[in-house]
Amino acid sequence: MTHSTASLQELPLFTPEDQGSSPTFLLIQRVNQIYGLTLKSYHDLYTWSTNNIDAFWNLVWDTTNVIGHKGTHVVDSSALPTLNPSWFKDASLNWAENMLACRSDVKIALVEATEPTPEEPAPAIRKLTYAQLYNLVADLVSSLLHHGIVPGDRVASYSSNSIENVAACLAVTAIGGIWVSAAADFGSAGVIERFEQVQPKIIFAVDAVVYNHKVHYHLPKLSALLAGLSAKIPKPKVVIISPLSNSLPEQSWEPDWLSWEDFVEQGQSLKLGRTVHGEIEWVRLPFDAPLWILFSSGTTGRPKPIVHRAGGMLLQAKKEFAICGDLRPDDVFFYYTTTGWMMWNFLVSGLSLGCTLVLYDGSPLRDPSLLWKLVDDLGITIFGTSAKYIDQLSKKYKPREHHSLQTLRHIYSTGSPLAPPLFDYVYEHIHPKVLLGSITGGTDICSLFAGMCSALPVYRGEIQCRMLGMAIESYSPTGTLNPADEPGELVCVKPFPCMPLGFWPLQGFGTSEDVSAAQLRFHQSYFSEFDGVWYHGDHIIITRSRGGNGGGLVMLGRSDGVLNPGGIRFGSSEIYEVLDLCFSNPNADYTVTDYLAVGQKIDNGVDEQVVLFLKLPAGQAITPEFEKAIRAEMRTRRSPRHVPAKIIQVEDIPYTLNGKRVEVLVKKIINGAPISSVNPATLSNPECLEFYAKIGNALRAEAA
Repeated sequence: MTHSTASLQELPLFTPEDQGSSPTFLLIQRVNQIYGLTLKSYHDLYTWSTNNIDAFWNLVWDTTNVIGHKGTHVVDSSALPTLNPSWFKDASLNWAENMLACRSDVKIALVEATEPTPEEPAPAIRKLTYAQLYNLVADLVSSLLHHGIVPGDRVASYSSNSIENVAACLAVTAIGGIWVSAAADFGSAGVIERFEQVQPKIIFAVDAVVYNHKVHYHLPKLSALLAGLSAKIPKPKVVIISPLSNSLPEQSWEPDWLSWEDFVEQGQSLKLGRTVHGEIEWVRLPFDAPLWILFSSGTTGRPKPIVHRAGGMLLQAKKEFAICGDLRPDDVFFYYTTTGWMMWNFLVSGLSLGCTLVLYDGSPLRDPSLLWKLVDDLGITIFGTSAKYIDQLSKKYKPREHHSLQTLRHIYSTGSPLAPPLFDYVYEHIHPKVLLGSITGGTDICSLFAGMCSALPVYRGEIQCRMLGMAIESYSPTGTLNPADEPGELVCVKPFPCMPLGFWPLQGFGTSEDVSAAQLRFHQSYFSEFDGVWYHGDHIIITRSRGGNGGGLVMLGRSDGVLNPGGIRFGSSEIYEVLDLCFSNPNADYTVTDYLAVGQKIDNGVDEQVVLFLKLPAGQAITPEFEKAIRAEMRTRRSPRHVPAKIIQVEDIPYTLNGKRVEVLVKKIINGAPISSVNPATLSNPECLEFYAKIGNALRAEAA
């Protein structure tokens, strides 16, 4: 069988200039010194870190200068992931205290940029120093205390990516509250499904957002949200943020809503939650205390409320940034994200290093030059985005032709697999010497299983490495360990500190029936597939070791979306790579703008055939010659099994609110699942599903 690794090249696209001075190799030296070992490579360190998880995570705490009391306990290293063991039982810490360790009145903490509009063609760049951010958080802490927020209370945001949103998150977590966030572009129905499960006492919301060169008023959506919640949860306090500098028409406010300015002023006048020396009275809680609740973007049933532990989020981010990624205080870190995607939490965690974060609100591609102009104007060194963005950008823009981009050190990509041709595009048309870190993890762990390492080379189409301390393996369908280069299921065979506490409600926050149901749902989601290990639902290849990495990763897609014609299993990404390579040029005879491949059951469910849906540029249609060209490329570049049985043109490809293709959902509909089983509030374009249902009916009738 042909795997994606066949398209990989032996020579790296990027090689670190000074591997020995990287934080990873400095950690190797420290481990050797403490434990009398002779580790030499990243693979040696990775193997040690996963075989000695207690010693490794204890060392991460010390090496990255975590603020708090550590104690002596780390974890029961003999426990299986299924037991979800406690970490650092004696510890006490506060996540926000670690985010605000820097108090400089010169160093910029946050930069906020907004997409231009006709009314505001050159919106001002807002900046806040670490000292200003600290003072703002202190005032918010005071106001939150005044409004009765105590540890364990949920405070929610229905907001854009603004300075105010970051400050509110820091203030809530500073006093032990639990942060919950939904992006402003989410429809109110989807937010109702999230917030009714966690019952926030306060909701921060913006009055308007900018997208596609337009101002979109947000208060009507907020009113719809509150109306939908009114019969389900106690009435929350509402605080309105007005992040746009241009004057907006008056919108209808409820009498009991507070403006952001009034909320901050309340805190300033009361000065609650401060010591006699003016320090915020940080509420240090156990390592396993809940920090925030993230929601899965699942397309059936209610979104799963995933509760993340404060210490796990802190320690994992410290490891990923300070050790693996080599982020530094002088870095300027940007990630294009909404507040409803875990990459927002990932970005905000960069404050723990004392670097500058760049927040952006608006469209990334209406003017493709905009984000790259920000790189030059702000000196961005770490640029984070999605694979979908890079794919769309590659069809219309070559940043290197228009911008200097000399400050760039790293580009991070996630959300879906980054196709090998897009590696080429980055190095040819963005920056020839950048570290391209394709990364993978998920909302489930709010961090990374595999990703970037400044001490390792970058190979085409491949995630650099399994992250330190994350005992990742590839399992066969029967639960046996796969050899290198063999596709299988991503599992984690050892506990890890960013494993979520569970689904909401946790013990002590709900009825025994609700808590038991949440625990059962949590177990079924991650531990029911294979005995004793964390099952993540991703189909992967762990490649053979090259450059001392111990094997990188190739992402093949979600496991439920794995294609299996004739009993040969492969990921949809293997088809997508061919389409990207051969049919993405807008000037070519045959061009594809988007795609989706699923398996349709045939022969009474014994076999399946591959159905390929294609979205084409406006005015174009699939011709017999076009189909022939696609099938020929699939056969030549992959195998006869990869050739689609059906190629069907569609007007739209369904995506979740977080921008992910919903292969599994379309596969279910094609195979007979009713549209009524779909939760439309989780999709950005649910109206397109009617077409897939009709096609499914026709395909099943044809196969009968």
